[in-house]
Amino acid sequence: MDESNIPIDINIGKLQDWLVSRRHVNKEWQKSVIAVREKINNAIQDMPVHSDIAELLTGSYINYFHCLKIIEILKETEADTKNLFGRYGSQRMKDWQDIAKNYEKENLYLAEAAQMLVRYINYEIPGLKKQIAKEEQLQLECEKKHMEYLKNEASSKSEFSTLCKQLGIEGNKIKKELVERLKELPEIYDKIGKSLKPLLPAVELYSAFTKYIIGEHAPKVLPLVQYMVEHGNTTVYEWTYGEPPLSVEPDPIHIELETDDKAAGDQIDFGDNVIDFGSIDASAGIDFGDGDGSGEIDWGNIDAAPTDVDISADVAAISLEESGIVVEEQGVGGGVATGREALTLLDNPVTSNQLIEQLLELESFLKMRLYETSTSENQTFSLMQQLPSESEAALSAMLATVQAATASLTAPEIVHLHNVKHSPRYVDVLTAQLEQKLSVCAKMSRLAERESERRAAAESRAADLRPMLTRLIQRTKELQAQIESDISKKYKGRPVNIIGGVKFL
Repeated sequence: MDESNIPIDINIGKLQDWLVSRRHVNKEWQKSVIAVREKINNAIQDMPVHSDIAELLTGSYINYFHCLKIIEILKETEADTKNLFGRYGSQRMKDWQDIAKNYEKENLYLAEAAQMLVRYINYEIPGLKKQIAKEEQLQLECEKKHMEYLKNEASSKSEFSTLCKQLGIEGNKIKKELVERLKELPEIYDKIGKSLKPLLPAVELYSAFTKYIIGEHAPKVLPLVQYMVEHGNTTVYEWTYGEPPLSVEPDPIHIELETDDKAAGDQIDFGDNVIDFGSIDASAGIDFGDGDGSGEIDWGNIDAAPTDVDISADVAAISLEESGIVVEEQGVGGGVATGREALTLLDNPVTSNQLIEQLLELESFLKMRLYETSTSENQTFSLMQQLPSESEAALSAMLATVQAATASLTAPEIVHLHNVKHSPRYVDVLTAQLEQKLSVCAKMSRLAERESERRAAAESRAADLRPMLTRLIQRTKELQAQIESDISKKYKGRPVNIIGGVKFL
């Protein structure tokens, strides 16, 4: 095998040691390269305007091979300074030719080029790749967080919309809309009260069952349900005293809306009525008599007592008042309903809870009767067979009616509005809950926007680094090829391979 064809393989990590061991470069080459670098820095300050030179000086560390290219370019730009002996009079050309000669002493350029190649391959290229990978990872993390924030925002918006839908409001001015919704409560309660009439068969069955078990002295079952089935949603006053009131004076609803409204509400409204004290003359005195100066008080005709007064009626009225009984006017029944008694049965928290409890009691009874009816066919003898009973279909229909009535009373919208009316604190809590969800939506939106901006910034940085990496890899390949070619010349053209170089990146 011809020796000239045997390749020379040099590991990239041992390239500089190999050059020193083969005595191609001096071991103390780094001390000599400092002066050359100073000359390069001075020469760069005075360069002609040329696109190729600008490209060489951009984003790269100037080495010996760059100096040779600059000299070739200067041969064109400084051609008019060339004399008869082929020498250039341009100082620029002299400076760069001097730099090239200093590089060639003791193969200084080869040692520096090898060092640059190792630095590019082991540090700068991996560093750029790592930075790009970091920016790409940051993009993925920002995108993931962006989607999470948008998801949380959508979830909070959905919860806000669901709660507003339950309350029947839009959510723009929460307290004001809730107060407006409270005006619909009487109509809603009236409809619910009328819808309880179909419960009559179930109530009668429960009553008959109780009387059969306990006897004729059994207490009245579900009194409030029976009353509402017959009379509807009346006032608590009528339920308590058995007669409708003459007038209803419910307590006002105390819900503070806005600051201006609150300040206006704190002022006492005297109305348009003005107390008329008559025409008072400051100079005139108080007239205690008829002007004769006697100052005697006119007591009227005391001696002329009426003879047709019914004294027995007055005595009867006095005796009744002393006994604590208030006699109303003749021909008019009832009184004035105030406070809790002015509320309807469904509006009053106490009676409303009692109604729900009695409906649940009736529902439990029907469920038990339905179960006993469905299982009584398998029993040879049972006391239950002798009790008042209905068909399984009829019991199921009754149970569905009771459950529908209970559901209408415990609907989220009704419960919320009921609590809003009777608890100012509940209004504040409910409003704070809705506002907190809106605050979460706004916060999630801001965070999502911030992550989107961070992702865009990372994408921009990565986009700037990629051309730099591409250019560095290209120049590293050129430098590796130049070093391999230069070493090959020193060994009569034998092929030289730098193992672990840019080809393996």
